[in-house]
Parts: sequence; structure tokens; C-alpha cells
Amino acid sequence: MGGGGFLEEDAALVDFLLSLAPMPRPRVCYLPTPSGDSDRGVAAFFEALSRRECEPSCLRLFGTPERPAEQLAGMDVIYVSGGNTANALALWRLHGVDRALREAWARGAVLGGGSAGANCWFECSVTDSFGRQLEPLRDGLALLPGSFCPHYGSEERRRPAYRALVDEGFPGATRPTTGRRSGSRGGTCGRRSPPAPGRVPTASSPGPRSRSRRALSDHEAAFLRLL
Repeated sequence: MGGGGFLEEDAALVDFLLSLAPMPRPRVCYLPTPSGDSDRGVAAFFEALSRRECEPSCLRLFGTPERPAEQLAGMDVIYVSGGNTANALALWRLHGVDRALREAWARGAVLGGGSAGANCWFECSVTDSFGRQLEPLRDGLALLPGSFCPHYGSEERRRPAYRALVDEGFPGATRPTTGRRSGSRGGTCGRRSPPAPGRVPTASSPGPRSRSRRALSDHEAAFLRLL
């Protein structure tokens, strides 16, 4: 974090997440668990969101959290910080936040984040959660299929490490599709349309809260140029 605010790519990802929300002033929750609930990160988040049309809030899990799943239940957008992916997943499962995030995804909330905040949504990911060496993590939330490697284009050791894992049988990446999810410099975001009654949603199932394909296509093209 530089200058007390989000880095440029973080700000761009937040703007994209807000653009996917189905209301003009969405309720946004910052989930800084991967960073250990960093005060600096929380302050930067609120500073950045104060300049945008939304209602920001923060859910801290370090200390004594009060009903964290209930805090997430009413959110339209949930943004996860960077940091330690494995630690965040463990703490979320302890407090039932993993279930709350699944429920948010199922009802159509917008989910996203950078680095660890991107890793967490996939089945598998590449992480330095266990030390300096990059290692596979195979127990993500699995809201998105396949695997993810943050910083693939910005850290030279990421590409060969990821390719070697895939060659050894690690699940490959899932390419973003219009209107479902997108990524930028180690970040990802997405929203699932709420399931219709009596029908299991699929990746191609449009929902009543979907925005126009044209608008999403323009946003996605801008993000793909950053990869």
C-alpha cells in the first residue's frame, strides 16, 4: 500500500467489482483475514471507498468476532485482501465464513480480491503461504473450477512454477468468461446469478441481475489488457 491508498490495480479491481453490483449504492465488506486484519490495509480500504458510491464495512476475525456469518449475509460486494491464503481458509472454516461466502455467491453477491483474495475462490492455487518457495494449495473454496496463480505476469518465478505443477497434473487455469469472472494482475472477481426455483445453476445460466453483455465485455477487455 502506498500513500495511504490502494495500489492502482487494487483500485481498478474495486471499481470493476462495484460496477457489477446490481444497485447504485452497494453494501461492500472488506475481509482482511489473509493480511492478519492489517490496520494499514483496513485504513487504505476505507479511504479508497470513501471516494466511491457505496456503504463500506469491514469484518475482522482476529480478536473476538461477533457473528461473522451474519455480517456477510447482507453484503452486495465482498472484497478479500492479499496475504496468506492458507491461514485465511483455516480461520474462515473455523468461524463458518466459508459457508457464508458460499451463500453470498449463491445469492448473487459480487466476490473478489487480489493475490490471496483471488486464490481463495478456486479449487487449487499456487501460494507462498508456507514459506518462500511456491507450493500448490489444493483445498480452496472451489467456487470457481480449476486453479489460479496470482502475480503470474509480474513475478518471474511464478510462471515456471505454475507450468511445472500443471505438467505434473495440477488442475489448469480456467479462462475468464464474459459476465462471470475476470482477473487482473493477481486479482479476480465474479458474481453468480441467483438460481431459479427448482433449477441448478450452471456456468451458462443467466440470472435476472445480470448486466448487459456489452458492458461486461468492455470491462473484461480492459482487464485482460493488464494481464
